[in-house]
Amino acid sequence: MSDPKPAAETRSFEAEVSRLLHMMVHSVYSNRDVFLRELVSNAADACEKLRTLALAEPALAAGDEAFKIEIEADKAAPGLAIADNGIGMSRQELIDNLGTIAQSGTRAFLKQAGEGAKGSALIGQFGVGFYSAFMVADSVTVTSRKAGTDEAWRWHSDGKGAYEVEPVDLADAPARGTRIVLHLNAESAAYAETETIERIVTAYSAHVPVPIVLKLADGEEEQLADGSALWRKPKSAVTEEEYKEFYGHVGGRFDDPAVTIHYRAEGRTEYSVLLYVPSSRPFDLFEPERRGKVKLYVRRVFITDEAEILPPWLRFVRGVIDSEDLPLNLSREMLQKNPVIEAIGKGVTNRVLTDLDKLATDDPERFAKVWEAFGAVLKEGLYEAPDRRDALFKLARFKTTTGGDAWRSLADIVAGFRPNQTAIYYALGDDAATIAASPHLEGFAKRGIEVLMLADPVDAFWVRTALGFDGKPFESVTQGAAQLDAIPALDDASATDEKTSDAALAALAARLKQALGDKVAEVRGSTRLATSPACLVAPEFGPDRQLEKILASRDGAGGRMAAILELNPSHPLIAGLAAQAAEGGAAAASVDAAAPLIFGLARILDGEAPDDPAAFAKALASLMEKTLSGAA
Repeated sequence: MSDPKPAAETRSFEAEVSRLLHMMVHSVYSNRDVFLRELVSNAADACEKLRTLALAEPALAAGDEAFKIEIEADKAAPGLAIADNGIGMSRQELIDNLGTIAQSGTRAFLKQAGEGAKGSALIGQFGVGFYSAFMVADSVTVTSRKAGTDEAWRWHSDGKGAYEVEPVDLADAPARGTRIVLHLNAESAAYAETETIERIVTAYSAHVPVPIVLKLADGEEEQLADGSALWRKPKSAVTEEEYKEFYGHVGGRFDDPAVTIHYRAEGRTEYSVLLYVPSSRPFDLFEPERRGKVKLYVRRVFITDEAEILPPWLRFVRGVIDSEDLPLNLSREMLQKNPVIEAIGKGVTNRVLTDLDKLATDDPERFAKVWEAFGAVLKEGLYEAPDRRDALFKLARFKTTTGGDAWRSLADIVAGFRPNQTAIYYALGDDAATIAASPHLEGFAKRGIEVLMLADPVDAFWVRTALGFDGKPFESVTQGAAQLDAIPALDDASATDEKTSDAALAALAARLKQALGDKVAEVRGSTRLATSPACLVAPEFGPDRQLEKILASRDGAGGRMAAILELNPSHPLIAGLAAQAAEGGAAAASVDAAAPLIFGLARILDGEAPDDPAAFAKALASLMEKTLSGAA
């Protein structure tokens, strides 16, 4: 005679469960939708456990080898049921797994199965997901029959301190597996709506390894998920149409992806990747949060799209990263900083940069469109990630003073160096048109030197921290003394241009410095000017003129360093003033009157208003009066 079954009994939750359940409901989860994700994940675990065990004991799954998860709603009750035909639970397992907070059957199974179970798509390593059901339910009933046994048990609780366990007739139990019935509270009746269930399953569980079906009121079934994940398939098994359809789904985009990155990483850290580089710029690319849109899955279960896996300067990338062994915190909503997430981020970043470099080599026109859309963001990495600078320099493209509409690489620019050129020159500004009109470029154009035109705000920062490219330093055309005399001009006739003598220019410079005082740090001759009479440049050490403007606009007016006033010794105006300075007397005094005009003109050419508009206007009016009276 067999032993009689234990009678129904009421047991208390362990570990002050009332307080812990209250924390679970009100603190751990910020989004109530995740309860269904957790229950579906547990059901998928149960199926995967049995799938693994059945490899050694086929009889456990005999007669019902097609695993699936069924969801059934009852709007009248309202109620919701989630059933699986997985491993099921015995009486003791119901007590151990559902009666003790943080007691995880999955964790125990992993320990028992060893490393051989690593790839069996198990989830739920913290044992608390089940209790999220009490966020939406007044009470929960679990009926389970363990595979290979002839006993079934029912577990029931309202989550307020105790639970009941009792035997149940096999006729009232699933043939194998577990059925969970949630008696929804009044605030959660919407979870019994078909549309709500479809939305949650699509968002969180569409790619779990077990098919999910929704049982409809008319007895029909609607498949919500087919148990497959596109990123888990080999590339040879995925069509271009499937890639594009998934791109639209995961990225919310309607354009075609410029780059599709699909691979699986194996080794100490295992993960699957399906990422896309869009072909057009999203509207929120420069939002202050600068957050990426890569969705993180753990063994095909959606966790979050707010994980900071890729750096901010790759925030335009869309897609999925699915980890096999990423540790999670209790709610799966907040990721811990740990070596696994760092390793994934480093590996995926490497692959994105490698694939972009391959595109740049294989299809320059297509890459140019990518750079047009996202180059300003990628250049943030030149400033924020010095260790990635070499890889990003290979990708970087620039508009230049001699390149026309083409995007030029740094390698192209270095290859086109003029004789005796030793530096890569750049000009900063608000836009390419403004930069191209700058007087600072005249001497460089005269010599055929290609200059980078940098119009993105981040450019002013990375060029200061970058040591150079291919052994060539970066030098601003508006800072320091431009050493251009060693580089020959394109037109030899230019060498015959009349110039003010060094002595006369030095005397004029001294007179102007005395007249302008602290407004300028120095007055000197220039090799960077060809047609303009004067310009302002930044000292050798300190911020570039454009960077000063950016910092001043951010921090308020603030103090700015006095600029250096450079004079064009070949310009007739400078020659005339030098001659007057040399005459002395009244003629020299006119140089003092012209000083604010020269300084104001240099500021205007630099894109700024005169420092003293009233004084500039007065001096200009006085000069015009003298000119007109002289003409009369």
